[in-house]
Amino acid sequence: MRTIHIPVHTDIDVPDIGPDFSAPFFTGLQVIASYLLGGAMILVFIMLVVAGASLAFRGLSPERVRTWAGENIAWIFIAAAVLGAASGLFQWFVNFDFGF
Repeated sequence: MRTIHIPVHTDIDVPDIGPDFSAPFFTGLQVIASYLLGGAMILVFIMLVVAGASLAFRGLSPERVRTWAGENIAWIFIAAAVLGAASGLFQWFVNFDFGF
């Protein structure tokens, strides 16, 4: 059996190479996710204000709105908590980007 000797060069300077996980479409996805989370938070906050105001000021809102608020205010609080947690994690990991 024949052995092949490969010369080893120790005087070559190889720079440190680090992976780059960024992709061109991530910026667009980040903007879309930012808009969706921001819009959902605004919508849930408006729903929470309407439900709270209709329950607090009984004489100013119709009976149908008060019934809706009484039945759904717990779900609105849960939605606000879940969206707040998702937005917080998104902001912590990725950072909000509204395209400005």
